[in-house]
Amino acid sequence: MTGRRRAWCIGAVGLGLLLPLAGCAGTPGDTARTQVQHLLDRRSAALLGHDETAYGTTGTRTEYTRLRALPLASWGYRVTAVHRTATGATADADLSYRVAGYDKAPVDARRTLTLGRTADGAWYVTADRPAGHAGQQLWDQGPVTAVKGAHSLVLGTGRTAAELRGYAALADRAVPAVSRAWGTDWTRHVVVLVPRSLQGMAGLLGSPAANYRGIAAVTTGEAGGSGTAPADRVVVNPEAYAVLGDLGKQVVLTHETTHVATRAHTTAATPLWLSEGYADWIGYLGTGRTPTEAAPELTRAVQDGHPPTALPTDRDFGFTSDPAELARAYEGGWLACRMIADRWGTARLDAFYRAVGDRQRRAGAVEDALKKVLGTTPGEFTAQWRAYVRAQLTRTE
Repeated sequence: MTGRRRAWCIGAVGLGLLLPLAGCAGTPGDTARTQVQHLLDRRSAALLGHDETAYGTTGTRTEYTRLRALPLASWGYRVTAVHRTATGATADADLSYRVAGYDKAPVDARRTLTLGRTADGAWYVTADRPAGHAGQQLWDQGPVTAVKGAHSLVLGTGRTAAELRGYAALADRAVPAVSRAWGTDWTRHVVVLVPRSLQGMAGLLGSPAANYRGIAAVTTGEAGGSGTAPADRVVVNPEAYAVLGDLGKQVVLTHETTHVATRAHTTAATPLWLSEGYADWIGYLGTGRTPTEAAPELTRAVQDGHPPTALPTDRDFGFTSDPAELARAYEGGWLACRMIADRWGTARLDAFYRAVGDRQRRAGAVEDALKKVLGTTPGEFTAQWRAYVRAQLTRTE
């Protein structure tokens, strides 16, 4: 899974490369690649046809057992290279698949397959794993359990169906809540992945587990989707998520669902204070949480005489940042979006978000949207935000 990641932290409440192939048609390597491609085509057809016997004739059935619950609309490999070994071969391949009813275009993943060969020269698969430096897929961690909600699909490993139904209920409430605020120009459904542990979450994201400790959930996907890009996945950290109360769990999934809804209008031009702040703004709508309750770290800073002097930078949202600093970044972004909604109205907040994301580069995007949509300048906006933060967080609630 690649692209710009969105996350919701407790403190604050892939496209594979298509590698060119060397060699001329008719060479032994090309012949082997063709044979392996035919093998994987048969294997894919058997998986889609729910034919375990046919799948077994192509090699190990481990993936079939782990994938049988995943509702697939498509599944296929493109072999990019075959490397002979002393006992058989390994194949580099690009896997593309779509989850039925959820993915508008295939999700891509780079895979390495280990191959054996029978006495009569036929290839078979002995293992299928992520390519080097590629993140895991959920089924790499064990059999997938699937629970379908009214607006959601929750996929888990090492989790009971009853546990996953709890996630589906929260996601089913999140989707209409996001649509009420943002609009309906998105898929209006969400896919949630629930691995067994924090380590499992890190494996799916292809990053060290330490990067996500204390992070309750992350949304993956390309920033600035073209409309044909696959649906984002909300990846849960079950360890951090478990310590949240019912309200916190709902805010998390509503926040992450907002990222799914807004992705087509979130580009490199969109600063994280806006994308994360907007997601928190929708997440907290209707919860009754006051500013001091929703922004405890920033409240502490203001009341200690250290109010923020500038809007949070993208660097402030780094997962490896100090937890208190990270929380203040989220809280500052939320208050900026809350201020826009309070002073200019929710329609202007929506228009501002879209206007910034309509640009493909950061330079001038926020400045131009501030002028055209809100009729202000960066300096004036920042001064208003600083005053708003102080006023909201020094109140006696």
